[in-house]
Amino acid sequence: MKLKNKHWSLQALTMMGLICMSFAFTSPNATSTSEINIRAVEKTVSSVKSGSLMEEKIGLYESLGLSTLGLSRQAFEYALTGYSQLLSEGKIVKNNILSILDFSLPSGKKRLFVIDLEAGQLVFNTYAAHGRNSGADMATQFSNQANSFKSSLGFYVTGATYTGKHGESLRLNGEEEGINDNALARGIVMHSAAYADESIVNQQGYIGRSQGCPALPQNIARNVINTIKDGSCLFLYSPDKYYTAHSKILKEGI
Repeated sequence: MKLKNKHWSLQALTMMGLICMSFAFTSPNATSTSEINIRAVEKTVSSVKSGSLMEEKIGLYESLGLSTLGLSRQAFEYALTGYSQLLSEGKIVKNNILSILDFSLPSGKKRLFVIDLEAGQLVFNTYAAHGRNSGADMATQFSNQANSFKSSLGFYVTGATYTGKHGESLRLNGEEEGINDNALARGIVMHSAAYADESIVNQQGYIGRSQGCPALPQNIARNVINTIKDGSCLFLYSPDKYYTAHSKILKEGI
């Protein structure tokens, strides 16, 4: 991720803004140009601030030991990119929480990471299922189609909870057209499942599979759901070439 003009100081940029403003008083024909320059300076200052924030958040990957837990650095950086893009679009309400489900890990590993960006803490690290037609231990095939029983990659904004056949469940709003925007229509939600328990891993080396939902262990699902519900960012990652080539959120955020 390239950070624009990060070597400029905020003081220097502010001084540029003041110089631009002075033209508005010395030349009656310079007002429109001055306004454009001021907006450009404000945009650059904002870019520097957001760039510094991004660097700070990327530092969490090391400080939280996420590499030793198996989380892909690429997944983490992509997640921050999409999170920032959705935040800038006003789609994220709960902006301290970022959740990443890393499908580059097998289902026998704890591959859901719930991070509190504000507190700098890893809140949860647990198992999460993928769709039965996405693969056995590894999820390698993905779909946005109804009845595919496959997981859908990409960025989601969490919705409200409801009580369904799996108990408390969380609606997921897919934010990527053609990639996961059919999630609600498909009934893709986060819920608890007995087949996602660690005891299943001990028996066969990997947890059971869902119909496409990121199902969680029964003993932790409610806590995870209540932490990430109501407007936080959830990213389902895989080093899938089709996804990275077609994700508008990643392209716009980089």
